[in-house]
Amino acid sequence: MSETQFAEMATRWYDQNARDLPWREPDVGAWAILVSEIMLQQTPVVRVLPAWRAWLARWPVPAALAADTPAEAIRMWGRLGYPRRALRLRECAVALTQRHDGVVPTDLDALLALPGVGSYTARAVAAFAYGQRHPVVDTNVRRLVARAVTGLPDAGPATRPADLVATEELLPVEPARAARASAAFMELGALVCTARGPRCGECPLAEVCAWRAAGRPAAPGPTRRPQQYAGTDRQVRGLLLAVLRETVGPVPGERLDLVWTDDVQRARALAGLVQDGLVERAGADAYTLAGDRRLI
Repeated sequence: MSETQFAEMATRWYDQNARDLPWREPDVGAWAILVSEIMLQQTPVVRVLPAWRAWLARWPVPAALAADTPAEAIRMWGRLGYPRRALRLRECAVALTQRHDGVVPTDLDALLALPGVGSYTARAVAAFAYGQRHPVVDTNVRRLVARAVTGLPDAGPATRPADLVATEELLPVEPARAARASAAFMELGALVCTARGPRCGECPLAEVCAWRAAGRPAAPGPTRRPQQYAGTDRQVRGLLLAVLRETVGPVPGERLDLVWTDDVQRARALAGLVQDGLVERAGADAYTLAGDRRLI
C-alpha cells in the first residue's frame, strides 16, 4: 500500500466520523485555532470547549488579549490546569500585536518564533489554519504511525525528528489534502488507536496495520501509570490560585495558610507560583495574581 492510500483511507474515515468541534469550522480564524491548540495540550476536549468559547468571546483578536493584564488571562484560564499556558498565550498575543499587526503569521519559522509556540503547535496552526503541508505530530499521531507502519506498540516517551519524517512521508503532496490527512491521523489516534483500549475492529487501517498483523505485541517493560494529582504540589498550586483568582486585591498570607495544612508544602507551592511569574508579592505578607490591576 502506498503512502497516498494510507492517507486516503484515514481521511475517508475522518470525513464520516470526525467530532464536531467548533475550532474545526471552516470560518474559524487562525487566532482561534492557535488558542484551541494551546488549551488542548494535556487537557481533554470536554474541559476545553467552554473555556475556548469564553476566551474568544472576551478576546476575539490577539490585540484584545495583549491589552489586558496577565492576571486576567490567569483568571480566565480557570481550572484548565498548567496555568503558565495562560501567560504564554498572552505573551504570544503581545508578540502578534507588536510584530505581526495582530495577525497570526502563515510562515512556519515565524510561528515557531512566537512565545509559547513549539514545534507541534506551530505545525498544527500552519496546517489547520492555513492548509499547509506539515507533519502535525502529537502523542496520538506518533502512536498511530508506530503501530500501523512499523508494528511497534508505541513510539516512546518523546517526539523525535524521525517521527516528523515518518509522518510527513504519509502525507499527500497537495497541501490542503495533507492538512486534512494530518487532522485524520490525530482523530484516529485519539478515538480509535488509543493507548490502552485500541478498537482495531473500527479502524480503517486495520487491514494494513503492521502492529495488528504482528498480533498486537505489548510494549516491553512496565506500563506507565497515570500521573497522580491528589496531594501533589500541583494540587496545592491550584488551590492557591483559586483563592487569588476569586479575590479582588491582595490576599493576606494568613488566608492562603487556610488552603493547605502542610506548611512546608504550601510554602513550596506558593514560591513556585511566584517563580513561574503567576503570582506576585504585594507587601510583606500578601500576594496577588501577576500584573493585577484590580488592587485595592
